Amino acid sequence: MARCLTLARTRHSEGAVTVPRDFAESAGCRSDLVIGREESFGAAREQLARGGSVLLHGPAGIGKSTVLRTLAAEYARTSHTVLRCSATESESHLPFLALADLLGLVLDDVSRTLPAAQRTALESALTGRGESTLQRDGLALRLAVLSALRALAAAGPVLVVADDLQWLDPASAELLGFAARRLGETPVRLLCAVRTEGPETEDAEYDRHLRASPPDTRAVRLGPLTRAQVATLLGERGYAGLHRATVRDIHRTSGGNPLFALELGRALAESPAAPRPGEPLPVPTSLRALVLSRLEMLSDEARRTLLVASAGARPTPALLRAAGRENAEAETAQAAALGLLATDPEGPTVRFAHPLISAALYAEAPAPERRAAHAALSTAASDPIERARHLALATTGTDPEVAARLAEAASLARDRGAPSVAASLGLLAARHTPAGSAPGPDERRVAAAEDAITAGEQDLARDIAREVLTRATAPGDRVRAWMVVIEAAGQAIGEVDAVFPQALADAGDDPRLLAQVHYQLAWRSLVVQGDFAQGREEAAHAARLAALGADRRTELLALAFQAQCETLMGHPDAPATIGRALAEPQDPRVACHHNGAGSSRFRWLVMSDRLAEARATVTTLLREVRRRGMAESEVHYLRFLAETELHSGHCGRALELARESLTLARDAGIGEGAGAMQAALAEAAGGDPGRALELAREAVRRAEEDGDAVYLSRALAALGHANLVAGDAGAAVRALRRVRELEAGAGITDPARGRWQGDLAEALVRTGEPAEAMDVIEVSRGHALRLGRGSVLAVLDRAEALVRAGRGEHRAAVARLTSARERLAGLGYGLEEARAAFALAELHAERPGRAPGAASYDEATRLFRRCRALPWLERVEAAVAARSAGPSPAPAATPDGLAGLAAMERQVAALVMEGATNREIAARLFVSVKTVEATLTRVYRKLGIRSRVDLVRLAAGGRTDR
Repeated sequence: MARCLTLARTRHSEGAVTVPRDFAESAGCRSDLVIGREESFGAAREQLARGGSVLLHGPAGIGKSTVLRTLAAEYARTSHTVLRCSATESESHLPFLALADLLGLVLDDVSRTLPAAQRTALESALTGRGESTLQRDGLALRLAVLSALRALAAAGPVLVVADDLQWLDPASAELLGFAARRLGETPVRLLCAVRTEGPETEDAEYDRHLRASPPDTRAVRLGPLTRAQVATLLGERGYAGLHRATVRDIHRTSGGNPLFALELGRALAESPAAPRPGEPLPVPTSLRALVLSRLEMLSDEARRTLLVASAGARPTPALLRAAGRENAEAETAQAAALGLLATDPEGPTVRFAHPLISAALYAEAPAPERRAAHAALSTAASDPIERARHLALATTGTDPEVAARLAEAASLARDRGAPSVAASLGLLAARHTPAGSAPGPDERRVAAAEDAITAGEQDLARDIAREVLTRATAPGDRVRAWMVVIEAAGQAIGEVDAVFPQALADAGDDPRLLAQVHYQLAWRSLVVQGDFAQGREEAAHAARLAALGADRRTELLALAFQAQCETLMGHPDAPATIGRALAEPQDPRVACHHNGAGSSRFRWLVMSDRLAEARATVTTLLREVRRRGMAESEVHYLRFLAETELHSGHCGRALELARESLTLARDAGIGEGAGAMQAALAEAAGGDPGRALELAREAVRRAEEDGDAVYLSRALAALGHANLVAGDAGAAVRALRRVRELEAGAGITDPARGRWQGDLAEALVRTGEPAEAMDVIEVSRGHALRLGRGSVLAVLDRAEALVRAGRGEHRAAVARLTSARERLAGLGYGLEEARAAFALAELHAERPGRAPGAASYDEATRLFRRCRALPWLERVEAAVAARSAGPSPAPAATPDGLAGLAAMERQVAALVMEGATNREIAARLFVSVKTVEATLTRVYRKLGIRSRVDLVRLAAGGRTDR
């Protein structure tokens, strides 16, 4: 019999577990239940799985009840009995209520197992038929609850689920705590949740509840969600159409609280119009009531002071006094005493206890009071950007002077590297600009849209541009707006094909405007058609038009694009075009843009094997775009730097950079496919090959969905490489053959563009197709010789050595591998050098008469470890293990026996002899714990011993016990 004692008792003759409907919902059916809670779920699951108890804690709305229900649904299936209670504040004064919820439905079953005194006391407490108090029947009641739980556990595991422990009536809390502390090995698990408010009280709150829990209870704190997690949660609940800037505001206002975020999202969805820049988010009545109840205890003056604080960006007592709040210190102290403000130990800033308090207070205030607060701050604030913003929010209607100050503030924000702020100020400037002014409101809106593009807020930029296009008549404004629409499409430029004829029509015969359109047509030729030659021609045409129209910015972008195409095509004019793109005068923003000349020069340096210069170049560019707040360029340059580090054999650093780039890309919705592609390569080199395959498949899928011919070949190359590392040569061949076809169709002849040719040749050798492998090598070698691509030639020689080895040409194969390794080392390609050493070791190991597990793998192991190339280290270990497999005489268990071990085995054995744990060994050798365990197993077998103790005795020269 199984029970879920929440709503009713249910019996089944076959003993199946029965749970109520809310428990029965599987977590897998509701993906939003676990968003951002993977780590917390993992910790709680691990604890419950081993029979322990869990205490979830965190503030109101953080998702404790949701997590509790999901975990309960999962573990109710393995429990014979489920007991549940959920307390409320209004009922917390009723004694024994929670205990009645827990045990009321099993009273008949357990009471007959209790001694008379315990049975009487428990029945009186639970049924109300007689008086029972802790003071009078304390010991009997305590023992009765403990005995009842033990009796239930005798029939099978018991799960006790208790939500909102903070509202448990004191009598029930005391009895449950008494029993919980004495359950010992009894199979009773507690799954509880308690509200803890704020860091000042949180530790004390859950410590108190932990003391009333079983000794093995694990406290799991649920913290705020990240912005990306809030975006995912909103999308799961049907609010996916929100701008990223709006999601950012929701995240900031909610403090990452999922309940608050969902309520704000719902209010936005129900609002007839989205808030304009500077306006607060609509805060629903439910949240206002939740956070503003304590405001009624404030004086009117203190409330006005808090309103001014809520309107300010970084309010301080000094700023509040300057804004006319003479008693700011006393009034903020009163608010802090009520829990509305939090103490800031790092400075005098007036900080609200939760961002929602500030938002709700501001939203609750009448519009005239809000304008008055902004008017006061427009003179009190010291920063010119803040003064301009407050002046705009204090002003109604158009005002050319206010508009001009806002435009100046936007320019200042742009120079400070805050393009998102510049976009917001630009929109405010457009709102206050009278029609017929010069510059007009549409021109200022387009400038704001361009700032939004720089900030990585493509959806906001797109909406602004489309609004301009509905009414603008000036060709310049319209063409700039069309360019924003195209830029906002990113790699999915094929989706806005219809824009180009309209943009060309608006440009007329103006060379300046035509240059902008043809520059984007160059991108279309490359991305949509995969035609590098056409893209180069369009870019060159755009550069000529821009020069004619004195548009240096577009001219520089077009020259940089032309140089990029020429570099990837292996065109001889590439260096000269890069020189033209780098010539003065320069536009500072173009110079550091990811599509500017600096980026083109970086690509040329990487393909020319000048890795140190490439690293210095991209590091400088990354520093500059971060200073300027250029979000999209930062994503690209992080990826470029990861690529450089990967070529250099710094796999750990490359993995960190690639992951950071992908995280930023996902957060901003920019270049996610390219980020996944580079992260896949980094994972294959220094991380998890399985994860590499997942990311590579994602990159391919995104490129195909976007119709992106440029990144499709790069993504397929990453997929082929990941398959090769994972040991699936057939899948690698299939992916890399597609790359070969795509690049041939696009006119790409430079093998340094994707560096996939060596992988394809190696995979073909492994699938038994050496003739095709040689064809790939010879064609690619011809292009590499023409362009002077030394590293590519060395990799091709490494692949050819495999072909020759397959033909039995052992001496020639060794010579090529030895030469390839030396050249790759000289050029600084650490990982490729290690791969050549590995191939050489395998070649030596295959020679007739060579002893299995010979030390020929030592050098490959050393080089891969230097690169922190964990997947490749595991491949070396697997190769050594495979050659060492099979029956072999065990060496004598003496120190001399270590000489017969492989390099990794000797190092692991030596560290064990020093007393290192498996985890410490893994960290020191940059391998996984699993690899250490497998290596130790081989060591024991070879040395004829059984344990770590035997190894230590061996080190001391002692005898092992058999």
